[in-house]
Amino acid sequence: MPQTRAPLLLALLSFALFAGIAFWRAQQPLPAAPPAVQGRVVISAPVLLALYGGDRFLAANLETFRLAATGMEHGQTDTHYLVRAQQVVAELNACQEDNYYLANGLLTWGGAVEEGNEVLRAAVECRFWDEIPPFFYGINLAFFQHNNEEAARVLEIGAQRSSQNAAALRKLAVMLRAEQFADERLALNYLTQQRDGASDPKLRDMLDKRVIRLQGLIDLREAQRQFEIEHGPLTDLQELVTQDILDELPTDPLRLGYELRDGSIELKKLKIAGLEERP
Repeated sequence: MPQTRAPLLLALLSFALFAGIAFWRAQQPLPAAPPAVQGRVVISAPVLLALYGGDRFLAANLETFRLAATGMEHGQTDTHYLVRAQQVVAELNACQEDNYYLANGLLTWGGAVEEGNEVLRAAVECRFWDEIPPFFYGINLAFFQHNNEEAARVLEIGAQRSSQNAAALRKLAVMLRAEQFADERLALNYLTQQRDGASDPKLRDMLDKRVIRLQGLIDLREAQRQFEIEHGPLTDLQELVTQDILDELPTDPLRLGYELRDGSIELKKLKIAGLEERP
C-alpha cells in the first residue's frame, strides 16, 4: 500500500509546485517593452563588401541606387538616413559619381552641410580627373563656411583638371580672394542648373525645394540691406515685416528656416543627433 501512495504523493507535490510557480509569476510586473530602434538601419561598409563578394565598386553602385530610391519619399528627404548611407557609399568607393551629386544636392543644400561636404571632400581626392567635385566643394566652402581662401584653393584644383572651364574657375578663385562676388547669386545659378539637369523627377523636386529655399535667402538679404539703410542694424527677422520691407517672411519648403547670425541672415542647418556642428 505505501508503494501505491508514493506516485500519488509525487504527483500532488508536483502539482503544488507548479501552482505555486504559476501564482508567483502572475504577481510579477510585465517587463517593459524594449525601446523601439530609432532611424533606419544602414549596413556597414565591411558587411556590404562581404555581401557583394568583395566587389566594392558593385556594392557602392547598388547601394547608391537603393538610397536614391528610398531616401526620398512624399516630397521630403530622410536626411538622417542619407547622411549615414552616403558616408558608407563614400567609404566603399569615394569616386562614385551619383553619390557625390546626391550628397551635394540633398545633404549640403538640405541643411546637413558638414556631412555632405565630407562626401565631396572624398570625391575631390578620389576623382583626380574631375573638375565638378572641386567646383561643388569650393562653392560650398565660400557660401556656407565663408572660407574664401580654402574655396579659392579648391577651385584652382578644379581649374587644373578642366579643359574647357579652367579660365572661369580661376577667375572665380581670384574674385573669392578679393571678396568681389555675390555668393548667393552664383550659388542660386549653379543649384538651378543642377535641378534643371536632373533626370529623376523625385530628385528634381527635391532640388527645386532647395532652389526655392535659396531664393528666400536672397530675398531676405536684399530686404536686410534696404532695412539697414533706413533703420540701422537688423536685430530680428520679423522687423522686415513690421517695417513694411516684406509682406511676410519667406517660407522654407525644407521647414528648417532662416536665422540672423552675427548680423547676417543665414540658412539654418539641420541638427544631426550625435554629431556636433564643426566650424
